[in-house]
Amino acid sequence: MSLETDSDVSRVFAVVLAAGEATRFGSAKQLATVDGEALVKRAARLARELCGRRSMLVTGFESAAVARAADGLCEFMAVNERYSDGMGTSLALASRCLRDSASAMLLILADQPRIDATHLASLLATWSGDPNEIVATAYDGIVGAPAVLPRGTFAALEALDGDRGARAVFDDPAFTVRSIPNVDAAIDVDTPEDLERLARMNQAAE
Repeated sequence: MSLETDSDVSRVFAVVLAAGEATRFGSAKQLATVDGEALVKRAARLARELCGRRSMLVTGFESAAVARAADGLCEFMAVNERYSDGMGTSLALASRCLRDSASAMLLILADQPRIDATHLASLLATWSGDPNEIVATAYDGIVGAPAVLPRGTFAALEALDGDRGARAVFDDPAFTVRSIPNVDAAIDVDTPEDLERLARMNQAAE
């Protein structure tokens, strides 16, 4: 997959990672529904809202079903044939696809259902445009996704393999990391019990 390059070098692409095998969940958790909406569709909808046509879905496990559930909301799609090797391979694929087209990627994980457009917009607004400045989300004493990963990180991301994910660039002293706190980033869906717990939280908030 390749994206058309134009003269605008100041573009951010939203990238939804939805390739994982979800062994702890027991099925494709990307297809699980929260408030009647599949997790992958919710993430894709946020990507479209924040970046419009500059949005990409990365699939892998149950790729066709996940793509259907995303309902065409992401303009581009990349299929990670090595999804079973871990998130690093999905990030590497996204970086290869975007290296000639994007100034940064806004990384969105399909399994963080409490992340909203306001937080994603704050990440984008905080990024200075520096190709070596990362803007990440802080929670539970760590920094992680969602995050703005600028062009300067793409070479390092392309070299990723296995399940370490973006931690390799967050820990690299070559990059400056700014963070925005959001406790909701700690709420992810890894097991059916997580999904049930989330449903109870949502009901209590109504």
